[in-house]
Amino acid sequence: MNRTNQAADAAEHVLRLSMDAKATVKIGPFSRGGKSRVAVKAADHDFKPDGTLTPVGLFLPQFDDLFLYMVTSKVTADCLVDCLERWWLSVCDRFAHIDTLVLNLDNGPENHSRRTQFLYRLLAFAQRHPLTIHLAYYPPYHSKYNPVERCWGILENYWNGALLDAVDAVLNFAANMTYNGHHPVVDLVTSRYHTGVKLTQQAMRAIEAQIERLPLLEKWFVTINGAASSSGTFMFS
Repeated sequence: MNRTNQAADAAEHVLRLSMDAKATVKIGPFSRGGKSRVAVKAADHDFKPDGTLTPVGLFLPQFDDLFLYMVTSKVTADCLVDCLERWWLSVCDRFAHIDTLVLNLDNGPENHSRRTQFLYRLLAFAQRHPLTIHLAYYPPYHSKYNPVERCWGILENYWNGALLDAVDAVLNFAANMTYNGHHPVVDLVTSRYHTGVKLTQQAMRAIEAQIERLPLLEKWFVTINGAASSSGTFMFS
C-alpha cells in the first residue's frame, strides 16, 4: 500500500483520494457527550430522531482538501459512486491533466472489491469520463490508516457538545470545521438509495473480463481501465 500511494503521489497524471463513510448522525436534541462553552440543554434519552445524515468523505491527501457529502438515505454502492462522480464533476476542470485515480478504501460491505454493483458502477463511471481507476484496499483492522479517517476525528471533536437538531446545523458545523487550515466542501445528497442491488453471476463475469486484479492480492488491488489511452503508466507493485 505504501509503495502504491507513493507512486501515485509522484506521478503527474495520477490523483490519489481517500474515500469512506462515517457513522450515521442522528438529527435531534440529543446529548453527544462533548463540552460546550455555553449551556446547552439536551435530551437525556435517545428518543426517535427527526432524521439522519451519513457523511461520505472524499479526501485528497496531497492537498488536504476534504469533500463531505451528507446523505439522507442509506449509503449503498450506488450512493458511493454517485458521490464520487459528483466530486469529479466539481473538480475535473482543476484536474484536467489527470487520467488516473487511485482510491484508498477499506473493504466495507458496500465498496469491497467483490461488491458487484460497486464494480459495475465504477466501470461505467470510468468509461464515461474516461479514466483509469485503481482500487487500493487497506487490510482488515488497518482501515484507521486510510487518510480520510484523520478528518472524522477532527469533525467529531468539533461538533461534540453541540446540538445537531436540524439538517442545516449538521451542514454548517461540517462546513466550519478545518483540517490543516482548510474548510471542507459540503454538499447535501437527498437521493433515495435501495439496498440489496446486485448483478447476476453472468453479468458479473462480463465485468470481471474488463477489470484486472493484482495476482496473489486479487481482493486488495483492482484496476478498472475506462480510458481509451493513457498519457503515462501506473502499475501496482
